[in-house]
Amino acid sequence: MTARSIRGVTAAALAGAMALLAAACSTPNDGGRSGTGAGDPGTAVVGIANEPETLSPLLGFGKDGNSKIFDGLLAHDAGMKLKPALAAGLPKVSDDGTTYTYTLREGVRFSDGKPFTADDVVFTYETILDEKTNNASKAELDAIDKVEKKDARTVVFHLKYPYAPFAERTVLPIVPRHIAEKQDVNSGDFSTKPVGTGPYILTGWSKGEKLTFKANPTYWGGAPKVKKFTMAIIKDDDVRATRLRTGELDGAILPPNLAATFKAGESGKDGKGLRTVTAKTFDYRNVTLPSAHPVTGDRAVRRALDLAVDREAMVKGILEGAGKPAYGPVPTDSPWFAKGTERPHDLTKAQQILDEAGWKPGQDGIREKDGRRASFALWYLSGDTLRQKHALAFASDAKKAGIEVKVQSGTWEAIEPNMKNDAVLGGGGSPADPDFDQYLLLHSSLAGDGFNNMSRYADKTVDEQLEAARRTDDPARRKAAYDKIQHQLAENPAYVFLTHVDHLYVVKDEWKDLTTQVEPHDHGLGAGPWWNVEDWQPKK
Repeated sequence: MTARSIRGVTAAALAGAMALLAAACSTPNDGGRSGTGAGDPGTAVVGIANEPETLSPLLGFGKDGNSKIFDGLLAHDAGMKLKPALAAGLPKVSDDGTTYTYTLREGVRFSDGKPFTADDVVFTYETILDEKTNNASKAELDAIDKVEKKDARTVVFHLKYPYAPFAERTVLPIVPRHIAEKQDVNSGDFSTKPVGTGPYILTGWSKGEKLTFKANPTYWGGAPKVKKFTMAIIKDDDVRATRLRTGELDGAILPPNLAATFKAGESGKDGKGLRTVTAKTFDYRNVTLPSAHPVTGDRAVRRALDLAVDREAMVKGILEGAGKPAYGPVPTDSPWFAKGTERPHDLTKAQQILDEAGWKPGQDGIREKDGRRASFALWYLSGDTLRQKHALAFASDAKKAGIEVKVQSGTWEAIEPNMKNDAVLGGGGSPADPDFDQYLLLHSSLAGDGFNNMSRYADKTVDEQLEAARRTDDPARRKAAYDKIQHQLAENPAYVFLTHVDHLYVVKDEWKDLTTQVEPHDHGLGAGPWWNVEDWQPKK
């Protein structure tokens, strides 16, 4: 069997590593410099919007890389090219694209001192694929037929079919078999007390407040210069901005309107200079259209809403230009975008579609059909001003077409039980490969599976093309399949996509050569200028 190297394969972007979801910190010093090494140049404290539900890769944590605690076989560099991590090199791929062989890096140890071996790789993938494991993303590994330990330093993945982006899936973090196999995968304390091979070791997790880390002194890539690293979980955007100004944070993600309030060269109350860093993303905001609801389940209503929204106005007014209109999960500047699927704002056409479908204006201007008002609820996450503004703008545009959208906020705990019938101002975006986002978002087999396919969308053409695209490594055939999917979404929308959002970060100007990657939806501690905090170098 001859083999071909995949060296040079690029990821269109990084899908974030550490998931972000949570409540605002309640006291001024929670997660701030007090208690984390105030004044220590080897300390960094950053503010994030959310927190992970779990820290176990077996349950989905860090599946797209940059988890800080763990490493995958591969990782991404600053230019989003795949590079070796726990693997000694990029994999050798068989000519038929169904066998990937990885040689493992020598001398790597977990942070508890135990050696990393091929057994850990096999255990990680087999456990995730086990039907008893509660990992909502296991469909992303559907191509795997068998994971084989060839010897202590060689692992072979046998695929059911040639799955072009498979190497991208091997950024998935590897867990220590000697710890994880002794616990219940779904309820064991590994999810809160993880052990990995990564550059940082978790030292504490105060739910709803902060995650704290210390540098792994024996990290195979070299001990980080940032010795203490804290992720302060601050759900409220305004609070995050305030704590940045008071000097409690070294950096934070902020929505465009708040990022714009920080002027170039401005100093926080601690006298440290601040600057804004912008990251391009695949991160979109959309509105789910639940098929179970008699209004949003009506194809005519879906099409009308898709045309009634003024995306350009949202980019200008809400994002202040830091983004672009979204017509689906694929950004318009991606090579995977299907040209010709852009939908201009056309209120007249939206009204015509509703008229022809029998939705007639009532006395108050809200349309009715068969005695039912064209009205539905739309939830957004409390404290998320960006989602709030998108939700209100969407409702305003919908009303002009004669559709009433009742906007309300809540926590995810309040929102999730209502997702079957109520619309949600959602977000997503996974740039490494179109399969990673679109399959979970659109395939009918995943309808109602947690946050997968939240609209419970079912379209035969879309299902067929999703399957076709993931079962070939022919770029032209894959592009044709994803083009068909995007055209079908224009005819039968599953969601109303609004904008693709640039990520804005305000950070203290203490570190040199800060960079960002093309980022996913903001569910990751690995996103932002701290995607490679382990490599940060202080300014002299």
